[in-house]
Parts: sequence; C-alpha cells; structure tokens
Amino acid sequence: MNLTVKQLADLVHGTVQGDGTIAIQSARPLNVAQAGDITFVTDDKHAALLHQCRASAALAPPAVPANGIPLIRVPDPLAAFVIIVRHLRGDVQEPPHGVDPRAFVHPSATIGEGASIYPFASIAEGTVVGARCRIHAGAAIGRHCKFGDDVLIYPNAVVYDGTVLGNRVILHANSVVGADGFGFRTHDGKHVKVPQLGNVEIGDDVEIGACTTIDRGTFEPTRIGCGTKIDNLVQVGHNCQIGKHNVFVSQMGIAGSSSTGDYVVVAGQVGITDHIHIGAGAVIGAKAGVTKEVPAGQRMLGAPATPEREQKRILMTLEKLPEMRKDLRRIMQHLGLPEE
Repeated sequence: MNLTVKQLADLVHGTVQGDGTIAIQSARPLNVAQAGDITFVTDDKHAALLHQCRASAALAPPAVPANGIPLIRVPDPLAAFVIIVRHLRGDVQEPPHGVDPRAFVHPSATIGEGASIYPFASIAEGTVVGARCRIHAGAAIGRHCKFGDDVLIYPNAVVYDGTVLGNRVILHANSVVGADGFGFRTHDGKHVKVPQLGNVEIGDDVEIGACTTIDRGTFEPTRIGCGTKIDNLVQVGHNCQIGKHNVFVSQMGIAGSSSTGDYVVVAGQVGITDHIHIGAGAVIGAKAGVTKEVPAGQRMLGAPATPEREQKRILMTLEKLPEMRKDLRRIMQHLGLPEE
C-alpha cells in the first residue's frame, strides 16, 4: 500500500511540515528505516539520529526540530506510528468466529454476542463468557467462571474454576490462572495440603504474559487490580492483593499474602517474600530480594533490598574492596601485625 505523507497525516490527525506529496510504502523504526519508509522519534534525544536515518519522513512531537525530511507533527508519535503500521500492513481484526463445532461448550455455559470459541477450546459448566470474547484453540476454562466483554484468551491458557476476569483482559499462551496456592502444614511428620478454597479476581484491562501463574486464594480471592500488566514467567502467590496499574517484569515472583499499592513497578528476577506490603509508586530494581515492607514511592535495589541510594553506595564500596584490602595489608605490615 502506497500513501503520501499528507494522507498519513490525515490518518493520524497530524500536521505536515515539509513536502506532503512524498510516497510512503512502509513504516519502520528509526534504526532500520530506508527510503520510502516513515519512522518516528519521541524526543530530542532521538531526534539527532534523524540526521543519520534514510527514512523519507518521520512522525515527531511539536518540540523536536526539523532536519530536512518531511515531518508529521503529532502529540504522541509512538501511538500514531502504531496506527500507520497497522494501516500500511492491512492489519484487520478477524471477524467473529462463532462457536467452532470442534470446541466443547457445556450446555449450561453462556456465550456472549459476537464471541469466538476456536477448535478444541473447552468451557465448563456454568461459565459466563462476555460479548466479543475470543477463546483460542486448546484453552481450558473451568466451571462457574465469569468473563467480562472483549476478553482474549490465547492457545492453551488454563483458567481454573470460579475465576473472574474483567473487561478486555488478555491471557497469553500457557498462562495458568487459579491453580492451587502452595499451602501445606506439617502433621504427624507429613506435609498435609491445606485446601485452597478461594478464587482469582482480575480487574479490567489486565494483561497476563505467557507461562505466568496466578494462584487462587486459600479462602478469599487473589486479586489483580485494573490496568496491571504482568510479563511472561511471573509467579503471583495465593492471597496476594495486587494494586491497580502495576507492572511486573519477567521472572519475578511475589509470595503468598503480600500486597502492592497502585502504580508499583517490579523489575525482572525480583523475589518478594510473603506477608509484606509494597507501597504505591514504589520501584523495585532487577534481581532485588524484598524481605521487608517498602514505603510508598521508594526505589529499592539489591538482595536484601535497600533504598536505591544506599545500595549504590554499597556497590561503589564493593568495587573498591580489592584496593582497600591491599591498603590494609600494607598497614598491617607497617605495624608488624601478623596476617591471618
């Protein structure tokens, strides 16, 4: 598909600066764009790279200076670029599939208008699926679940009994929602399972990554707040209460009965112990080990996790340890003290 810069500007409600008649064949990021492509920059930091780029045009915010190629001025270049990429590639959402004859839907289940149930998906007794939901091949939905509208379940995801999903929730492939929490007690020398009788409740606009697991509560729900985004390979333990608009990055884990405020960010490979609270707006750096409560707005690093400023001082000191050891040996030799 070929469109002019002016036509693309109209598509994203932008303003052309420069020649609007240049033809654009594709949209590509700044580092790979060539002649005939449109690219984008989001700030002054990346604007300097436009001088080295061979793109025929670019999307840019109002404050970024021109560099000789046509610009489409928009408030949010990334969002506009996504629209253009989809338009040029002809990406169109597939029409409703309906219930495939190779899927299993229990007679007592309710399927909303415009929903798509793909081959070999399974929906058990009493489950309610909202309008325009898409349940892909091999997904297994348990009994008495309740889905809002526009829920998207990718292949082989598993949703256990009683799970509640809000509107526009996305579960990626092989994610598991509602498995038993890791609850055992020692009785007569044996590890005896504590029945996990709660469920999982997930708010609107939550996205759960591939191979992520969210355990059901012991007696009450495990909850994930609206707008929270969880990456691949994340573990959320039973009874956790996760706030709104959190971001959990790959390979982190939060143990049972812990909670977070809103807008918490947890980086990759972080481990969070059980029964603690992380305050709103806190940021936990990669590979940190969190063993204590974290105040709202605090930035934490290290294992055990400490405030970012303190941890950076520790790291700087560690880098100097070899020199400090040499200095100590010289002092001990000067004083005639034996080395251990």
